[in-house]
Amino acid sequence: MASYEDVIERIDHLVGERPGTVIIAFLLVTALLTAGLGNVSTESGTSQFTSGSPAQEALNDVDRVFGQSFSEDVASTQLIQRDQNVLAKPALLRLLRAEEELASRESLRVQSASSVADTVALLIDPQADTYAEKIDAVEGATPAQIDAAVRRAAESPGFASSLSDDFNSQAASASATVAVVTHQVPGAGGSSAGTSGGSSPVSTIQQRVETTLDRQGARDITVFGSGILSAEFANVIMDSLLIVVPAAALLILVFLVFSYRDPFDLLLGVVSLVMAIIWTFGFMGVAGIPFSQMLIAVPPLLLAVGIDFGIHAVNRYREERTEGHGVVESMEIATDQLLVAFFIVTGTTVLGFLANLTSSLGPIRDFGVVAAIGITFTVLIFGIFLPAAKVYTDLWRERNGIRQFGTQPLGGEGSLTGKFLGYPVLIARKAPYVFLIVMVLSTTVVAGYGTGVSTSFNQEDFLPPEDTPAWLDDLPEPFAPHEYQVTGTLNYLEDNFNSIGGSSVTMYVRGPLRQDYALESMHHAAYDPPGSFITEDDSRYADTQSIVGVIDSYADQNAEFRALVARNDIDDDGVPDDNLGLIYDRLLDSPYHDQARQYISHDQRGAKVVYSAESSATQAEVVADAEVVEDRYRLTATATGQAVVFEYITDSILDSALTSLAVALLLTALFLLFCYWLFERRPTLGLVNLFPIVLTVAFIAATMRYFDIPLNALTATILSISIGLGVDYSAHIVHRFGDEYRKRDLYDAIEVAVRGTGGSLTGSMLTTVTGIGVLVLAITPILGQFGAVTGLSILLSYLMSVIVTPSAMAVWGHAVERYEAT
Repeated sequence: MASYEDVIERIDHLVGERPGTVIIAFLLVTALLTAGLGNVSTESGTSQFTSGSPAQEALNDVDRVFGQSFSEDVASTQLIQRDQNVLAKPALLRLLRAEEELASRESLRVQSASSVADTVALLIDPQADTYAEKIDAVEGATPAQIDAAVRRAAESPGFASSLSDDFNSQAASASATVAVVTHQVPGAGGSSAGTSGGSSPVSTIQQRVETTLDRQGARDITVFGSGILSAEFANVIMDSLLIVVPAAALLILVFLVFSYRDPFDLLLGVVSLVMAIIWTFGFMGVAGIPFSQMLIAVPPLLLAVGIDFGIHAVNRYREERTEGHGVVESMEIATDQLLVAFFIVTGTTVLGFLANLTSSLGPIRDFGVVAAIGITFTVLIFGIFLPAAKVYTDLWRERNGIRQFGTQPLGGEGSLTGKFLGYPVLIARKAPYVFLIVMVLSTTVVAGYGTGVSTSFNQEDFLPPEDTPAWLDDLPEPFAPHEYQVTGTLNYLEDNFNSIGGSSVTMYVRGPLRQDYALESMHHAAYDPPGSFITEDDSRYADTQSIVGVIDSYADQNAEFRALVARNDIDDDGVPDDNLGLIYDRLLDSPYHDQARQYISHDQRGAKVVYSAESSATQAEVVADAEVVEDRYRLTATATGQAVVFEYITDSILDSALTSLAVALLLTALFLLFCYWLFERRPTLGLVNLFPIVLTVAFIAATMRYFDIPLNALTATILSISIGLGVDYSAHIVHRFGDEYRKRDLYDAIEVAVRGTGGSLTGSMLTTVTGIGVLVLAITPILGQFGAVTGLSILLSYLMSVIVTPSAMAVWGHAVERYEAT
């Protein structure tokens, strides 16, 4: 069986003696994977996180049991009308004409519409069946008649729920209203607490609604719905890519020029980067992994890490060239050492990303897999292809007498970097024990503070801010982003519509609903609700929608049914508690059948109760209060809904972050112990390698808390990623130290290792921080936060590696020398 030295020797031979063959092989693989680029699909929004969660499955059960049975699925569009007074005649007429125009277009597949304008028109003329008749009714009414109709309509609780919070029934005025238009849309079914991105039949219809109203001149009406939201999610992905990737490439190019200082080396570096991106995205297409908002972070990551590997390869090669070695010999010496370091670095980085496979959230698992595969591809390209291409071009340049540029390695003794790197070495010589004790004690304090970092998951993380930065408006095509309105619309609804902007909780009630206590249980559960639940006017009962409300509505309209309910209301509280089966049967045989089916199952063993929550209440408060109400039911009750699902995801994010961190630490420690046993026969060097990065993780968590950056769907990966990426910096130093320690004394080995790799580490740190930090330019907040935190983690990892590692190596060396002396 071949040893690792044999494998490295074969690679050295291929790179040095047969570079053309290596280049052709890599280009062929690139051509094959290019074919997979066309198969890459996109997925965006929050539904990718909620799918498969227990809370989401419960919500799916509710929609399956209580959903309406249409041959075609139903989608709804909200028309948000804003005016000085939407209840005045001009505004009512504009809304009615907008509804008429939408209903007249077959392509919009309008099934029905509901608005305050419809209600007012019918109160003025109960015989008005068509939109033309409703428009005539409102047009022919006096302002006094319209105001009277509004006051009569306000007696029904449902009327005010579609009006803004400033609705005044006596003055018959409100500044905004929401109308709902339903469409028959094949393929619109399926429920999720989140929203999917991408093109869909619903998106197409709602975009047509926007176009129709624009042509009609309905400037006071904003179109909103799941299709509009989905389209905006998809636009965010493309816009962010068009801004982030070129910006990352441009900034990295600047550092490449500084690091390589040679046009041929610069070209090879750029070609290698493009290949890494093609391989990764081609693999995604072949594997069927959709591209999501989280994966926008992968291209800058690969660009930055690729440059890291490239700088190390070229810099190490130049070190040997300055010693007087030839092209092939210099590269073989460089790759002989760097391939081992690259193996260690790649292994720890891949383990850091793959630790995210422990997450219960699919997108986080996909991110871990794609990033791990991308890093593996990157090290193959920069560890084998780039050195082979460098040998090939340098031999060609020697044969043709083409001048070599930038032959000096970074971090020489007289350079600014070299001067800085001298201080940690001096500390390692003079007071390594004191320095490490101070670092451990300060890290303990910082770690305690970092445990208070918050956790969050909400739809706004994936949407652009309401007010995008002004510089985005100045970008030329094709970089100019779309105009975004959804966030502003959501904020407007939340600020102005308590019943719409607030969240809700759906209680899925299961049990024998014909039992006498069934409806009383629902009624009593709503009494004196927790603080975040909205109460009915002049009542101590929660504002709910349930089968009890449908019974009340039909009883108000039908005297015979009202008498039936009264006869079976033993305690005279308005809720029947006897002969419930008969009451259900009569209700289901009435015109209220469809409404009843929204709240009671066919077998009458399941019910749905919807509680409205205050818009000002936090997600955690709503869910905590839902659990209180859940325990009040005599039947089995399960709370679900968007707030519950999102809170479950929030808890899962924290679990994911902690679990992946623990797994990354454990696997990385084992991997490093194995590597240093295999390569150096000194396994404890693995702990020296890991030590500064453990300190880094504590400082990252504390920094996130200080800057109020939560652990969200993307930043939750940062702790394990910091292990994977951060170990890279100390790995280069420790591995070089291991090589040098064989032939030098302890402190000389430390100095050569730090100075020899420190320049490369500085250059790669700058490119990595720049490449990943450019994500702060992304349109969505979640990507900006990830870019900022990841860039900071790289900087901290670098500083800890070059400052703490020398003292750690000195302490390790003292321990080894004492052990070997005994």
